[in-house]
Amino acid sequence: MFARSVSIHLKANSSVAFSIQTENETVPTLRKQEGFQGELTFLAPGGTDAVAISLWDKKENADAYARTGYPGVLKSLNRLIEGTPKVQTYEVANSTFQKIAATVAA
Repeated sequence: MFARSVSIHLKANSSVAFSIQTENETVPTLRKQEGFQGELTFLAPGGTDAVAISLWDKKENADAYARTGYPGVLKSLNRLIEGTPKVQTYEVANSTFQKIAATVAA
């Protein structure tokens, strides 16, 4: 399993609109992507920072989304964010959400 973490700085007073857009537009877009497994979105107290973590079956599908789906999602969120979101990728070592065994070599 693979994860993409996107750290976002939100414009003032846009956390509610961000949450609504995530639920109504971003998540449905993700669900259409091959290999998409789930999404977690966090808002910091005060609502000025958010982190979105998407889970993927494999790196190739996460990379395909980064090339084809993410630019449209970012464009639709542009009115709500400040600066450029920071994207990081990870191999999931273990999870309680999915049955994943640790993949770290001993």
